[in-house]
Amino acid sequence: MITVVGSINMDIVAFVNSYPQHGDTVFGDKLEFSPGGKGANQATACAKLGKAVTLIGCVGEDPFGDRLISTLQRNKVNVDDVKRSKSTRTGTVLVTVDESAANTMLVVQGANEQLNIGDIESCREIFKKSKALLVQLEIPGETVIQAMILAREYGVPIILDPAPAQGITAEALKYADIIIPNRQETKYLTGIDVKDVQSAVEAAVYLESIGVEKSIIKMAEMGSVVYVKGQWEHIEPIRVIPVDTVAAGDSYAGALACALADGESLVAAAKFASMVSALKVTRFGAQEGIPTLAEVQDFCASISKD
Repeated sequence: MITVVGSINMDIVAFVNSYPQHGDTVFGDKLEFSPGGKGANQATACAKLGKAVTLIGCVGEDPFGDRLISTLQRNKVNVDDVKRSKSTRTGTVLVTVDESAANTMLVVQGANEQLNIGDIESCREIFKKSKALLVQLEIPGETVIQAMILAREYGVPIILDPAPAQGITAEALKYADIIIPNRQETKYLTGIDVKDVQSAVEAAVYLESIGVEKSIIKMAEMGSVVYVKGQWEHIEPIRVIPVDTVAAGDSYAGALACALADGESLVAAAKFASMVSALKVTRFGAQEGIPTLAEVQDFCASISKD
């Protein structure tokens, strides 16, 4: 079983030709309400890829919360430990997607901020049974740390997706077994602007110097660099035509956890995760666009033929 501790949000997604500048008014093509949140997305990815997964998070007692719980259940995510807050509304994200499929987000954390250390402590039995823990940084920092401490106590591998970058702390890095930053997060962590494979390796070396021995530097269209204790390998990008990059990183994280739970090496797991995230960006929607294992297998077969 994989355990995910993280955010659960409703994404309100506007599709536009170009982003508005400060003070501008632009017209959008369409608006969608899409279940999201990094924690919920990653848990959904694990479930769609065939793994038993438990999500620990918090939503409000409101229509958004009801819909998010229902969607997670339909995707076979265990939500028994998703808390319902009577005092705070469900987290909401305003997403703008432009014609290049790039996105910007404005996050209102809402009920995500209500997930606390006590909620984590009440899930000890879940941690004991886990093969991997996935955490991100859209919930309170102390809650993330407590989840990592429990996982470490029970010998559970910890994968940290350090997003958003502003939530990164030295303490979180201390407990992470594997960290998977994108270019923006890597620059925030290391001060190194990743522009190519060599600069990604330099960033990974820096992360090792501050205690993170295993990292994957994600470089979008340039692929990724997998780094383990001084050894590294460049994973080539998979060329697709993107339509929606929302949850691409979450799909990657979930797929990575699944492969590692199956005993794959970090390099093999990264290659699988690249396949999953590449397929995701060709489809609309955060959770609805995440592929199933069968779809990923078909995608891999089609690439092999090419």
